Amino acid sequence: MGLFDSLEQAAGVGGQGGGGGNPAAMGAVAQMLQSQPGGVGGILQKFEGSGLGGVAQSWLGGGQNQPVSPDQVQGALGPDAVGQVAGQLGVTPDQAAGHIAQFLPMILDHLSPGGQAPAGGGELQSLISHFTGQAG
Repeated sequence: MGLFDSLEQAAGVGGQGGGGGNPAAMGAVAQMLQSQPGGVGGILQKFEGSGLGGVAQSWLGGGQNQPVSPDQVQGALGPDAVGQVAGQLGVTPDQAAGHIAQFLPMILDHLSPGGQAPAGGGELQSLISHFTGQAG
């Protein structure tokens, strides 16, 4: 199963279920990730600074992804990042934090099969384009 196949299944695309998610939320979380200063590394630093570094590191590479709560997401990322997703989806910040808590671990896990945070944004941009229909 390829990157998009497994993420589509998690996002509930094509009636495959699996994650009870939504593809627009998956795309919005990927866009938020790309727009953060430092990209993936910047996100990991924010979680580290909030005492959640071990949780965020579990999302890289193989192994079980540790869960994160919407409240932890809001504390780590702050209102700007959560608000970006909320505005894009037309939901409350609390709902947006729930989407981030659901999809961010999956996205980072899939972007880091070797256990290292991706350096470039090519795969992330492909993911955004796939789930939002937006290029570049």
